[in-house]
Amino acid sequence: MIRVLVVDDEALIRTGFTHILNAADGIEVVAAVSGDQALRRVRESQPDVVLLDIRMPDVDGLTILAELRRMPRPPVVAMLTTFDTDEYVAAALRSGAAGFLLKDTDPEQLPHLVRSLAGGGTVLSSKVTRLVVDGYLEGGVRENAAVRLAGRLTERERAVLVLMAEGLANTDIGERLHLSTGTVKGHVTNVLGKLRVSSRVQAVLVAERAGLLTPEPDEGTP
Repeated sequence: MIRVLVVDDEALIRTGFTHILNAADGIEVVAAVSGDQALRRVRESQPDVVLLDIRMPDVDGLTILAELRRMPRPPVVAMLTTFDTDEYVAAALRSGAAGFLLKDTDPEQLPHLVRSLAGGGTVLSSKVTRLVVDGYLEGGVRENAAVRLAGRLTERERAVLVLMAEGLANTDIGERLHLSTGTVKGHVTNVLGKLRVSSRVQAVLVAERAGLLTPEPDEGTP
């Protein structure tokens, strides 16, 4: 059972997410609270996944994220936002968020995304824009540096990274590549180390900057 805690200042969002997730197999919303209750309820309920509003009037979502990341065994955190160009998204990714979801995410997709998060996958809304990617990398890894770092990856590590970009967890990557979950975990660790990043989302964004996620044109294509 995947234990989820929803943090949002809007009661309608909390109620909607709770109903959707509780109706899905293998998922339980252990609490749905406003920002001022978030840290206490996380400590009490020990959720696997926290869906955290990035902007709240009573407390900054980024502040809560930082506190959660300092816990001995922090939950996986994905940020909730209304806009795909939210200027706080880049800061959240740098701070260790496992991704972000728009609040208007398709209800049928929400349980799948939560399962991916719980399994170690990344979640980036399909509406992620170049502005978000560039905002994350601004002042950090530039294009030339990203290409250089990506050049250190083996062919297998690149294959793993591409599947990480699809949001797949280690188990799913293993099934795709016919590898054990332990072997995939080792490849993921190597990828993070070679790209000099601390999270899967950061690795995916560096890969995007390096051009690894852009399909190569077919031969004969002008």
